[in-house]
Amino acid sequence: MRISKNKSVSVTYDLNVGEGAERELMERATTERPLKFIFGTGGMLPAFEEHLKELEQGGKFSFSVAPEDAYGEYREDFVVEIPKKVFEVDGKFDSEYVKEGATLPMLDSDGARMMGSVLYVKDNLVMMDFNHPLAGETLHFEGEVLDVHEPDEEELYALNQASHGGCDDDCGGCGGGCGCH
Repeated sequence: MRISKNKSVSVTYDLNVGEGAERELMERATTERPLKFIFGTGGMLPAFEEHLKELEQGGKFSFSVAPEDAYGEYREDFVVEIPKKVFEVDGKFDSEYVKEGATLPMLDSDGARMMGSVLYVKDNLVMMDFNHPLAGETLHFEGEVLDVHEPDEEELYALNQASHGGCDDDCGGCGGGCGCH
């Protein structure tokens, strides 16, 4: 069976960034812990899927994805100073949670969720970077297709959960029409 829309796919890969001898391993999916996804449902980078399209079980791949087709170029305007008081809970700043290197969930001015990395904390401000950690990087993938099959009920259920953000109060605690059941 070939990889095509709505097929369940399982792959191993090494993801490296950088060029030549300077490449650095960022992520690895192994035979024990492969990447599993349903092809063509929006869960993966389109450029990643395009390179896997039509491969079969046992097919090997090696390709690169440019920043503009991955997580975009690194943008300095995504690095922002936020007043420290924004991070206070009950008038207290949590220095155990908000510290250099931490990745924190935040809301933008429209209420959309996004993740930000704390670059540093100073007297009255927190410097955060809202770029994706791989922004500006060319992604180099090398791997193998382990399996391609029609998705089973469990895989479709997991896809439905992911596309609806799981069950929460928005669907009435499951059974409220969100498709969780």
